[in-house]
Amino acid sequence: MSTPAPAPLLEVTGLQASYGATRVLHGVDFRLNEGSITALLGANGAGKTTTLRALCAMVATQGAISFGGERIEAKATEDIVRLGIAHVPDGRGTFVNLSTEENLRLGAYTRRDKAEVARDFERIYGYFPRLKERRHQQAGTLSGGEQQMLAVSRALMLRPRLLLLDEPSFGLAPLIVRDIFNIMRVINEREKVSILLVEQNASMALALADHAYLIETGRIVLSGTADEIKRDDAVRRSYLGF
Repeated sequence: MSTPAPAPLLEVTGLQASYGATRVLHGVDFRLNEGSITALLGANGAGKTTTLRALCAMVATQGAISFGGERIEAKATEDIVRLGIAHVPDGRGTFVNLSTEENLRLGAYTRRDKAEVARDFERIYGYFPRLKERRHQQAGTLSGGEQQMLAVSRALMLRPRLLLLDEPSFGLAPLIVRDIFNIMRVINEREKVSILLVEQNASMALALADHAYLIETGRIVLSGTADEIKRDDAVRRSYLGF
């Protein structure tokens, strides 16, 4: 007898999302396996950011969202965070008037394991030594790349099972983007943090991801392994430029 496939960590079925009377998602279905990196690709306005916001109960939704086998679509945002879903929004969302270290402490606000939190500071600073150098510096005075590192690090302080990353490359120099993506790969492999990546740089996203979905006007129109998506002619012409 064949071994049944493991249940996905995240499963989304018939997801609709609206801002007031304007519907943005029109029945989105996708799944993400534990320990995987899944990319969500699409043009501006396709519904990528709204999908991440819908997973965190930050926008009105209909449909089913299961995380770790538990339905979460009716839960409040703070309860979803406590389950282990950390969201790094576009625009980074750092608290600019707080120090780097104070931002990181906010990332661990739901945790009660204070000794582990203290150890996690050193773990995070191991990934991003530049943040340790600037731990007492006001976050608003950090460079764009440092602020993105801080946003990712603050999410990791939650010790999440699933990390939602929204456009981590936006506005950053290519070398900084490469460093951040390399660290994301290490975190996924070493700590088994699953990642759902929204990214307009399709080439970099597909190089990092195991699986990918293409969303257009609020609907999933293509899915497959990252290699399969790379080889699709329409994706190559529209998103990869060759």
